[in-house]
Amino acid sequence: MAITIKDIAKISNVSRGTVDRVLNNRGGVNREVELRVKKIAMDLGYKPNRAGKALAGRKKPVKIGCLLPGVDNPFFDDVIEGLRAAEKELSDYGFSLELVLQKGYHVETHLEAIQSLVDKGVDAICLTTVDVPLITNKLNELVQSGIPIATINSDVKGTSRLFYVGCNYIQCGKTAAGMLSLIMKEPGKTLIVTGSVKMQGHNNRIHGFYKETKQNHLDISIVDVVESQDDDETAYRVTKESLLQYPEINSIYIAAAGVAGVCRAVEELGLAKKLYLISFDDIPVTRKAVLDGIIDATICQEPFEQGYQAVKLMFDYFIEGVIPKGGLIYTKNIIKIKQNI
Repeated sequence: MAITIKDIAKISNVSRGTVDRVLNNRGGVNREVELRVKKIAMDLGYKPNRAGKALAGRKKPVKIGCLLPGVDNPFFDDVIEGLRAAEKELSDYGFSLELVLQKGYHVETHLEAIQSLVDKGVDAICLTTVDVPLITNKLNELVQSGIPIATINSDVKGTSRLFYVGCNYIQCGKTAAGMLSLIMKEPGKTLIVTGSVKMQGHNNRIHGFYKETKQNHLDISIVDVVESQDDDETAYRVTKESLLQYPEINSIYIAAAGVAGVCRAVEELGLAKKLYLISFDDIPVTRKAVLDGIIDATICQEPFEQGYQAVKLMFDYFIEGVIPKGGLIYTKNIIKIKQNI
């Protein structure tokens, strides 16, 4: 097995960036550390990678553009933390991030944000965006122009993106249906509160839920599906309207953000702890609702890893020319309930 910079860094007890600086004679490293790293590299028989040497010889640093719908959506705080952690780790290589945050899922604002990253001269783009033809076409145009694309958290079909890092949302939806069937004591009459029908991840959570109920003949029927746009006020309004319109609803599947709004509507109508609720993610408002017994369980998806791995994999593409096999990197589904949150 070929010796890598990572191997040398581990043995030398220094960062990968420091090893890269030493092996490419870029300076800025303590003389004693430099000699130790070079000796370890020589003893291990390290051979520089051609792509790595090409990256070291670039005349300008590599800038990765990142677009997330993270305004007023605390889920993305951990994704951003992961992005920044990878950026810090790789900063010695000249890698940096240009982060743009958007609110919601308006196609035009996402197109404008993508173009703003291009105008800022990014070399690659990692993003969470809407799954519509206009976006697909834009991303494919960028790939054709030489800007590699990766999707985070929610994929976009029909694109030539390098890879996707995030949940297997079909499996998430199946898990949610299975959990409801286990905890309910009567046939399920379920309201689904999703984020946006423009988001592939949100749609797949619903598809997986529906698929599980049919394949395994679960006694659960979907009464209504409403969109919150990942906005708490919208979630409150549409949830309350649906609960008033369909009094037979005895369970809610929150397939995206807007948890605070859903819980507010449930509490105002005096239905707290009378309905079964399944949600996603471990943000503060969800954690509190689980601990208070309003939400029965929440399915988490390692958001830090999604951000961190997206940048690291893009780095590997630039420095080694490596593309993940199959292009799909799934993070774990972690079920949290009151007893383990």
